[in-house]
Amino acid sequence: MSQTKILNYLSCYSPQVQQQALALLDNNKSGVWLQKKYPQAHELASERALYDYAQGIKNQFMRSSTPISKVIYDDKIHIINNALGLHTYVSRVQGAKLKSKNEIRVSALFRKVPEPFLRMILVHELAHLREKEHDKAFYKLCCYMEPDYHQLEFDLRLYLCHRDRFGDLWARSTD
Repeated sequence: MSQTKILNYLSCYSPQVQQQALALLDNNKSGVWLQKKYPQAHELASERALYDYAQGIKNQFMRSSTPISKVIYDDKIHIINNALGLHTYVSRVQGAKLKSKNEIRVSALFRKVPEPFLRMILVHELAHLREKEHDKAFYKLCCYMEPDYHQLEFDLRLYLCHRDRFGDLWARSTD
């Protein structure tokens, strides 16, 4: 695995942080560190459970925002393109009315990660209901819903680097 590809996941971080992450990876200590901090994968394997979980977060922090119609795991989202999840706004004409739906799609890779990682992704996508751009207001909303948002994002990106090099950490059997 080339250092360039590894740095793609961590490209937004300082060179010092990137070097620390690479040292963890090069010494094969990233997996131990991640599993100690996040011992097990979540149990939200079904799309219904994922929807209910996302809806719970939305109801707690963004009750007045537009409703979400669908939250699903999507096999077509490739994290290589920097997408961990997607928020889509689908508009359809029905008669004389324009109907719209908000959908959240989470990469299927995240069926087997710890719950804090999944929560961070959902918080990110839910924040797009109010803030379309990745600006200061967007990240402020993310941190409001998940105070450890930035640390979780870094840890998830470190996990993606680890996964590319060594494989899954929290693999479990599927139902």
